[in-house]
Amino acid sequence: MVDHLLGTWKSTSCENFDEYMKQLGGVGLATRKLSSLTKPVMTISAQGDLITIKTKSIFKNNEISFKLGEEFEETTPDARKTKSIITLDSGSLTHVQNWDGKETTIKRKLVDGKMVVESAMNDVTCTRIYEKV
Repeated sequence: MVDHLLGTWKSTSCENFDEYMKQLGGVGLATRKLSSLTKPVMTISAQGDLITIKTKSIFKNNEISFKLGEEFEETTPDARKTKSIITLDSGSLTHVQNWDGKETTIKRKLVDGKMVVESAMNDVTCTRIYEKV
């Protein structure tokens, strides 16, 4: 299932985060700048078929729990209320968020032992790299 992604991961780099946040809308300049400086720690765990992703940073903490392929309601760290669904596709967790007629996709995958998280909206993609703690 998602065993290869389980564990605790610390962000080591982030590219294009400010532009991605602009695409999401409703996120002020100060919040975007502070958010882009954080090095969040993400913990992915599973209990049976329930997967939990906890993200902690000095700026904001977030937690979601879900079952693969089942839609759930999510309140994002930037306070969007979304209908979300997460699937496993070729070893990658694909997380699609829909709200107010908009959609963003977040893919979490392993590349050379590191977790690569690609967040895409419209023609903008933010890439964040995590290393296992």
